Amino acid sequence: MSNDPLLDELRAHEEQVWDALVRGDADLDASLLCQSFLGVYGDGFADKSAHVGQLAEGATVQSYALTDLRARALGSDHAMLSYRARFMRHRRNQAEDMYVTSIWQRTEGGWINIFSQDTDASMATD
Repeated sequence: MSNDPLLDELRAHEEQVWDALVRGDADLDASLLCQSFLGVYGDGFADKSAHVGQLAEGATVQSYALTDLRARALGSDHAMLSYRARFMRHRRNQAEDMYVTSIWQRTEGGWINIFSQDTDASMATD
């Protein structure tokens, strides 16, 4: 936990998305994404059905770690979470790294993910 309540709240929700990928839980994944969700990835755009659909055959991720998290309010009901993710895809033996930015919207039912963009971190020099 950090000293930033917004960061802690967004991190908890973002980890639920990753946990859904680890467990192959399409229902959990779907519950965290808005109907008009947009994902921007190295292989193109994805809507909610594509994001959830990747779990049709089960888990896609073996493990993950989120580091260097940063949160920014984008008004009273929207916020952005950016971080570095190190993860191992299911049935792979080499970890991958990417930078991720997700935009979340606060609703009556809680936070819901409306946008996510991944950037390959393999070329980064930290």
